[in-house]
Amino acid sequence: MKKNLVTRLNRIEGQIRGIKGLIEKDTYCDDVITQISATQAALNSVAKLLLEGHMKTCIVERIQEGDQEVVDELLVTIQRLMKK
Repeated sequence: MKKNLVTRLNRIEGQIRGIKGLIEKDTYCDDVITQISATQAALNSVAKLLLEGHMKTCIVERIQEGDQEVVDELLVTIQRLMKK
């Protein structure tokens, strides 16, 4: 999973550099916005995968250890992600 996330983030890093290049070249604004939207979608995808892994491992382990506060922590995390 870690390798998959790093690969995706490397791709996103390239997209960001591409957006910077578009702005430096005075590319038509709508085209830049389209690329920004695609990059945001890619970041959201990384966040979803990370959240899934977090829930299947960290959250489950802490609940099994009797830590119920982790559910509140998870809800805050989900709310943060949904604001975007």
